[in-house]
Amino acid sequence: MAQWCQLQLLGSKCLEQVDQLYDDSFPMDIRQYLSRWIESIDWDTVAVQDSLATVRFHDLLAQLDDQHSRFALENNFLQQHNFRKIKRNLQDRFQEDPVHMAMIISRNLKEEQKILSDAASMKEGEGAMSAMVVEKQKIDSKVKEMKDRVQVVDQNIKNLEDVQDEHDFKCNTLKNRENDVNGMSQKELEMEKLTIARMCLELKSKRQEVVMQLTDLLNVTQALQSDLINEELPEWKQRQQTACIGGPPNACVDQLQNWFTTVAETLQQVRQHLKKLQELEQKFTYDSDPITQNKAFLENRALEMVKNLLCNSLVVERQPCMPTHPQRPLVLKTGVQFTVKLRFLVKLLEFNYQLKVKALFDKDVTEKKGFRKFNILGTNIKVMNMEESNGSLTAEFRHLQLKEQKVAGNRTNEGPLIVTEELHSLSFESELHLNQAGFNVKLEAMSLPVVVISNVCQLPSGWASILWYNMLTTEPRNLKFFLSPPAAQWSQLSEVLSWQFSSVTKRGLNQEQLNMLADKLLGVKAQRNPEGLIPWTKFCKHSTNEKSFPFWLWIEGILDLIKRHLLFLWNDGSIMGFISKEREKHLLSNKCPGTFLLRFSESSRDGAITFTWIEHDVHGKPLFHSVEPYTKKELTAVSLPDIIRTYKVMAAENVPENPLRFLYPNIPKDKAFGKYYPKPSETSEPMDVESVDKSGYMKTELISVSEVHPSRMQDNMMPMSPDDYRMLQQIVSPRDIDAVTDNLMDFPQFDMQMNSEFSEEN
Repeated sequence: MAQWCQLQLLGSKCLEQVDQLYDDSFPMDIRQYLSRWIESIDWDTVAVQDSLATVRFHDLLAQLDDQHSRFALENNFLQQHNFRKIKRNLQDRFQEDPVHMAMIISRNLKEEQKILSDAASMKEGEGAMSAMVVEKQKIDSKVKEMKDRVQVVDQNIKNLEDVQDEHDFKCNTLKNRENDVNGMSQKELEMEKLTIARMCLELKSKRQEVVMQLTDLLNVTQALQSDLINEELPEWKQRQQTACIGGPPNACVDQLQNWFTTVAETLQQVRQHLKKLQELEQKFTYDSDPITQNKAFLENRALEMVKNLLCNSLVVERQPCMPTHPQRPLVLKTGVQFTVKLRFLVKLLEFNYQLKVKALFDKDVTEKKGFRKFNILGTNIKVMNMEESNGSLTAEFRHLQLKEQKVAGNRTNEGPLIVTEELHSLSFESELHLNQAGFNVKLEAMSLPVVVISNVCQLPSGWASILWYNMLTTEPRNLKFFLSPPAAQWSQLSEVLSWQFSSVTKRGLNQEQLNMLADKLLGVKAQRNPEGLIPWTKFCKHSTNEKSFPFWLWIEGILDLIKRHLLFLWNDGSIMGFISKEREKHLLSNKCPGTFLLRFSESSRDGAITFTWIEHDVHGKPLFHSVEPYTKKELTAVSLPDIIRTYKVMAAENVPENPLRFLYPNIPKDKAFGKYYPKPSETSEPMDVESVDKSGYMKTELISVSEVHPSRMQDNMMPMSPDDYRMLQQIVSPRDIDAVTDNLMDFPQFDMQMNSEFSEEN
């Protein structure tokens, strides 16, 4: 099967990864319509031969013209327009550099293969996903069966009503004619009585049949309702819990609402059917009448099912979250407004504006000694309506906030837990008056446990508590969880760590990056042990590897560094990031001089990034050089691509040279980072009279310079210590820096073949 066809059979999560490969530079439309031709070409070879790349570029344009002609024959005007536009864009972008296009296609094909490989390795998980789809299909099948039974019962009750009306009419007619002196003969009278007797038997039979059908309908409905309440609803809540800590987006609650509403409508119809049977019973009844014998039981059973369904229909659709930190739900700061949204899954018009919901904080917490207490401020009562949320019955609290109650004594000396380990509950209450049913239903919903902080500096530790709790338990009321927190398996934690990156960027962590993190937490011997246990204290409270900060705060600092300064570089795969120094040397050892990679510093709590490159001494032995890590302070002044572009090493002759030539594995530096360089109009021009601005000053540029002692170039293979480098921020004239190449173009970041003259064999 063709690679593109295989990809389209994958699940939504894998397809999202495929979607990230294609943008305006090379649209997915080309991949879709020209998939066979694209997969028939050896793009790795094309990407290293200019002449062959030119031929393939024109072949691609010809393929687009052929496809355009097919659209013309099909009268597909929209796709004709799209492909004309795509062709123009390709010509503008790649006409002068077809090798660039070949590299993009080569990179995408390899990334697709990797996605297929990852999907194959997760076959068991996909099997579970397939089982879930099958389960949903079973629910839909049960819903259809229930609806079909409702229609059958409805039709049979109408038939029963017709038969009873006809029976009543004949009985009344016979009675009148018996009293008429000129009425029927005795023989006619006997025949009419016999007809009425047969109708009575038919009537009794239909009554028995309808009662049995109603019983069966309630059995089917109760089985479906049980599946929804005991299986589907908890599964949805668990998916929501996973989504809260960065996992896959939660499946839409609309499907669950449709199922709940259909069950409620069915129970309403059952009660209407029972009411109609009661009317028929009042007109005509007899000994052992099935309606008389079963109506009370069926009515009570239907009412209990309605009550049970409604009691489980109030859910927290969107967990509490501060709008200022949308990717960190369940961490609330005192004095800062937060939002939370509720939904009632039974969407019936009669409930619109009938449910008044009240928010309460720590309602069921009885043992509060040593724990902080809070008042909930803002509008904490809302009426659920269908106008605010596309027809769903919802209530959204938008302006709630918490205020700590001031009590005598020092709370921190009394409490068993630190602030960020205290878990609190946010619950919601309502009451539904069912006048027709004759009883009221009390409703309650509870959010996942929240952490309340008083200073934004506590946010990382508070989020760590939320991660740990929701990773290891599904119990929403276990507020004493951190009195004795369980350890996590590495297989669990590694997935959650990857989610922290994929939820705020376009890339999670690959297996090699996770292996490095496993080394830090478990040690090298246990890095591939999925059952390796990590205690809570080692994750968030105690430092690892004799560092002065915990593992999680190190990860948090790197996440913040990526979000603030490295987002595009991380998304396009330029940053290897998490890699040990030993692995770093192994990867670079057989590369040509000037090959470098980017990794995060292990010694910076607030996040820092460095690059390491390889050189060779006079004997051909590899030497590795690492620059002092760049922190947020340096990256705020100069972007990392600009640092790489202008970076200099002062050699023995005091001649500044840029030692960085190829991004690992073999991508020319300017190809890898060119699109992030300042535009030519933004860079300094060669100094002349015009380069002096109106203030009389010459333009300058910040560059990074490392001063290297010449003896270090004869050193052994050990990496150079950061102490051997001195980072200097110098202001120099534009004439002293390398000119930026004229063509700044996009370039794929990994798995690309460089020009043959720079191949590994050389």
